[in-house]
Amino acid sequence: MIVSWNWLTEYVDLEMSHDDLVDRLTMSGLNHEGTEDVDGDQAIDLEVTSNRPDCLGHIGVAREIGVLYDTPLKMKEPQPVTGSVAVEDLCRVEIKSDKCFRYTARVIQGVKIGPSPDWLRKRLTAIGVEPVNNVVDATNYVMFEIGQPLHAFDFGKLDGGKIIVREAHKDEQFRAIDHKTYPLDPAMCMIADEKSAVAIGGVMGGADSEITDATTDVLIEAAWFDQLSVRKTARRLKLQSPSSFRFERNIDSQLLDWASRRCCEIILETAGGTLASGLIDVGQRPDNPPKVTLRYAQLKRILGIEIPSDTARKILADLGLGFESSDKESLTVSAPSWRKDLTREVDLIEEVGRIYGFDKVPDTAAVPMAASYRPKADRSLDRVRSVLLGAGFDEAMTPSLVPEVWSETFSPWTEHPPLKSSQPMLGVLEKASQNIGSVDLLRRSLVPSLLEARRINEFRSNTDIELFETAKVYLPVKGQPIPNQPAKVSFVSGKSYAHVKGVVEAIVNAMSSSAKLAISNADYGLMDPDQSGQLTLDGKTLGFIGKASKSAKKLFRLRSDAVFAELDLGVLNDAMVTIVRHANQSSFPPISRDFNFVLENAVKWDAVEATVRKNGGDLLENVEYLETFRDENRDGKTKKRLLLTVTLRSADSTLTGEQADAVCKAIIDGCNKDHGATLLG
Repeated sequence: MIVSWNWLTEYVDLEMSHDDLVDRLTMSGLNHEGTEDVDGDQAIDLEVTSNRPDCLGHIGVAREIGVLYDTPLKMKEPQPVTGSVAVEDLCRVEIKSDKCFRYTARVIQGVKIGPSPDWLRKRLTAIGVEPVNNVVDATNYVMFEIGQPLHAFDFGKLDGGKIIVREAHKDEQFRAIDHKTYPLDPAMCMIADEKSAVAIGGVMGGADSEITDATTDVLIEAAWFDQLSVRKTARRLKLQSPSSFRFERNIDSQLLDWASRRCCEIILETAGGTLASGLIDVGQRPDNPPKVTLRYAQLKRILGIEIPSDTARKILADLGLGFESSDKESLTVSAPSWRKDLTREVDLIEEVGRIYGFDKVPDTAAVPMAASYRPKADRSLDRVRSVLLGAGFDEAMTPSLVPEVWSETFSPWTEHPPLKSSQPMLGVLEKASQNIGSVDLLRRSLVPSLLEARRINEFRSNTDIELFETAKVYLPVKGQPIPNQPAKVSFVSGKSYAHVKGVVEAIVNAMSSSAKLAISNADYGLMDPDQSGQLTLDGKTLGFIGKASKSAKKLFRLRSDAVFAELDLGVLNDAMVTIVRHANQSSFPPISRDFNFVLENAVKWDAVEATVRKNGGDLLENVEYLETFRDENRDGKTKKRLLLTVTLRSADSTLTGEQADAVCKAIIDGCNKDHGATLLG
């Protein structure tokens, strides 16, 4: 925001030096970017943060200067002379879009378009604005004076003498005042007459209704547009303007009438004409400002210095805040219309501090602080993500809605029917997928969505497809209107079942080294019965793991094998040890022994592993699966050979052969007893 020194003197006495002024403004939050001499004036460039749109006009900056230097603000009330014709007899306004909150209009008849007087031209030139004519210059002058964008229409070119605020039509084109044609989007807010659009709301006017030398009647618009709509439109069309810049930051809607009257006052002075009496004012009125309480004790606690309560009261009053109530300990105030950012107690503390002077806070000021900590759920989720990322997985984000065929085929967490959305999702599944119907059910598992993501990657010839997702699923509970929404972590891999099981074990070990993970037989559908299971952790249901069955591959049109797992983050969170402990690494050498057992096909690896660990005792450091081999001629059709290796180590001495043999014998005996396994010599 560039402000003119001479222009500022109209609103506040500038008895200080330029250097002192820019230093004080910088310390109060308006950073000084530089100053340039322009025809005997000083153009001061200030950086205005997005929460201070009130300082995007000279009066707002002058108000800040007045508070900093305890100087009154000189802001006159505009009083343009009106004629006998009522504006309602000339013009009508209708709002048909929720992207315009309020629209006001005034009409001036009989203006004479020409160059602006020297004083007006100098004001605009000093801040880098090129003068156009006396009407357009008046709208620009008021915008840079008070911060409210305005627009002047050639009233004679408005079909039907009516303003209609609406959304753009499909495939509508618009020719702006830069004489370029822009394609419009139905989400854009347009100002139109009864025939066509005449301006893009809050962004730019149109060439067909711009002010020309032939203009005699003028309609002055002062409106309040939705800031998000203006921002999206300006960026979509690449049409950022001083008006859109201000609307994006939310203007002071209570100043619409003041700005409109001020603009008409200047036009009557510089271009003549007769102002129709009254004001067309359509739309909502501003809400009452929020009430905020400041506790005086908080000033010292937050700022670290003692600020007298009377000083704090005066600063807030000078800033325009209204007093609601007060006592010895606190003060309740209401924010002025131009300060929508003042909603919390800490906002008031910041205002008092910056006006009082942050430079008065000594380096040694003690500000009490308390260490914050992250919730346990967040820390456990970080551990899960760390393990999965380290294992080569990429995080995915998939829609919460799924088609019925996915939901009915796979629902491991609940038997209750899924919740249905009244608004199906469109365009979330590629056309390459088979016809799966409407996508309108809230998912009860993350796995189907990740399998679909894997299919998309396969069709795009991606070779490394290791995906995981952490999100909520929606499990309806009978009799409860709001479903439980537990968080899950699901991952899908193209690697082996054993590899994915190892990832599950790594996640559990990251939570707690003492937690007991177990796998039992389960049939959830979608999974190969020979390579699947239910996971439990310390007796609680943790989730499931399995290889995609042939029917699952057909349903999701997968070209290659996939193994998936889904875990309950709540169970992992309960098992997590928050204080990390270390175990000393033994300095003594290990001994490795291989075992080749012959046992029944029905015996699963996890059962054998549990038996080995149970019989290995304290000297057992690790158990590792190596291979499964079948030889029907030697062992029979119902037998298999299971090769595994164990690592033995002592924490306090070097193991002897006799000690290792004793452990191995216990393992062999245990496997024989529990599983009928015989050691192949």
